[in-house]
Amino acid sequence: MVKKEKWLEKKLIPILLGIIVTSLVSCNKDDEDDEDDIGNWVTAATFDGIARSNASSFVIGEKGYVGVGYDGDNYLNDFWEYNLEGGYWIQRANFPGEKRSAASSFSIGNYGYIGAGYNGSTEKKDFYKYDPTSNSWSQIADFGGDVRRNAVSFNSDTNGYVGCGYDGVNDRKDFHKYDPNTDTWTELFGFGGNKRRDGITFRIQNKVYMGTGKSNGVNLRDFWSFDLDTEVWTKLRDIAVNSDDDDTSEYTILRSNAVGFALNNYGYVCLGTPNTTTWEYNPNTDYWNKKTTFEAVSRQDAVALNFSNRAFVLLGRSSNLYLDDMYEFKPFNEQVDND
Repeated sequence: MVKKEKWLEKKLIPILLGIIVTSLVSCNKDDEDDEDDIGNWVTAATFDGIARSNASSFVIGEKGYVGVGYDGDNYLNDFWEYNLEGGYWIQRANFPGEKRSAASSFSIGNYGYIGAGYNGSTEKKDFYKYDPTSNSWSQIADFGGDVRRNAVSFNSDTNGYVGCGYDGVNDRKDFHKYDPNTDTWTELFGFGGNKRRDGITFRIQNKVYMGTGKSNGVNLRDFWSFDLDTEVWTKLRDIAVNSDDDDTSEYTILRSNAVGFALNNYGYVCLGTPNTTTWEYNPNTDYWNKKTTFEAVSRQDAVALNFSNRAFVLLGRSSNLYLDDMYEFKPFNEQVDND
């Protein structure tokens, strides 16, 4: 009888251990799958202006600003303010330059800036400053580089930056800094990445991260950070990682015409062509984590309003459908029914 019990122990223990290990692996896999579902897109106040793509946007304090763009038939110059606290839109003074789309925009202190872009026949380089206190525009120095559209733009606390884009013939990679104190542009050197148009940026503390976009019709893999204190570019891990390259899961974030924003010291990329999955970037590890997909109509050429602790994505187009809806992203919430 004792021998039989020992025989059963030898047979059953490995089986039980196998069941436990399998259960743990299954739980871990379920946890990973659940993690992919984390994040929720919540319906916000519909944009009050005409539905459009390739608009320009910036944020000043608790107000977001969106203007210009293309509605499928016409280039636009209207300009709108979003009140974050109240959750509503107000039309403001029209953009004073030629109607256009794919313009560059940023804010410095209490002022916003929009310039360059495309008017339907040619690329532009003129630039304008918006004062929300007086609700007025004034023209500033033309962009320091050649004409262009679909560039990337961002700001530090004291300067604005515009680079890359398309000049009507070629994709570009040059960058220029705007100094509002002297109303001058200065070319910056040191970016070693690819020429590109339709890329994205997001800012986390004193660094701006840039990637995606396309060059010669090909979506790009390279990803970069720009230190706003030293103005030095650093190449980071590619945004298309294969498990054969290093010991990680595969992921591909290749796309163009996407949207980027930052929340709680993480960066996010969503929408664009051809992928609508939302991805979260951890600057401490230089890795990406898959989040929920965008829960409305997939689109390209949307814009973001990136406040200090909230972020919204709005507008854009899906094929020939131009959109005026807006959604807020809750990165750590589980998905819920928006209805």
